[in-house]
Amino acid sequence: MDDRTPCPAPTGGPSTPRVLGRRAFLEDVLLLSGGAVVFLAGATAAAPAAAAEGAASAPPAAEGYQPWEHRWAYLVDPERCIGCGSCVRACSAENHVPDGFFRTWVERYVTGMDGTSVDSPNGGKDGFPALQVAFVATKSFFVPKMCNHCRETPCIQVCPVGASYRTPDGVVLVDGERCIGCAYCVQACPFGSRFLSPETHTAEKCTWCYHRITRGLRPACVEVCPTGARAFGDLRREGDPVRHAIEHDRVAVLQPHLRTEPQCFYLHLDGEVR
Repeated sequence: MDDRTPCPAPTGGPSTPRVLGRRAFLEDVLLLSGGAVVFLAGATAAAPAAAAEGAASAPPAAEGYQPWEHRWAYLVDPERCIGCGSCVRACSAENHVPDGFFRTWVERYVTGMDGTSVDSPNGGKDGFPALQVAFVATKSFFVPKMCNHCRETPCIQVCPVGASYRTPDGVVLVDGERCIGCAYCVQACPFGSRFLSPETHTAEKCTWCYHRITRGLRPACVEVCPTGARAFGDLRREGDPVRHAIEHDRVAVLQPHLRTEPQCFYLHLDGEVR
């Protein structure tokens, strides 16, 4: 039975058993047991096994790809970003992102002695129109953002069905067949990187274009960036430029105090960025 098929209403006692899909079962658990407390308590023990199964049904990796041979990382240099929106458009086209939602986006920061303005009209997809602020601006810059593919990510920890998982090569993914659309991960992500798709009603996020990188290609957003503000690399490969930058340059991550160990690193990150 398809997990997404609604269950028929109960028609009797034990003599008329229902055939429940996983999703319907979990929905019933929520209804009958009083809600999320029981749901989450059960998830604590069940999640690791489910996550392992989820990894087995991993997304479209290339045939022969060996994830244990790689450890992917992403590098952003805001000083190079010009806010053209090419990355957002490429991501949308490559991953069929629903209108109004974003797997990656660009924020514009305008700062001054008396204030800071942050905006991201349409995720920066169409570029940025001129902006007037109510203070004397002394600096303006753009910051590309996406899922940080954290090593200690809360989105995996709260998923009650193991739909969110981390691959051996360090990419955090969502198994759409397992996801029940509870949105716990959306709420748990401190970076606002996830959303519930209005089309699939499941959680979606940046995958670093897993279907591309396992074929030796770069993520679409990196591929189209005209200034090299976005870079993607393999920390297991000697001589990789991203690895070299992370090991030798002054890099930073977003919200380091949360200790989620993001694998998206930033060069020249301004202290105003949050």
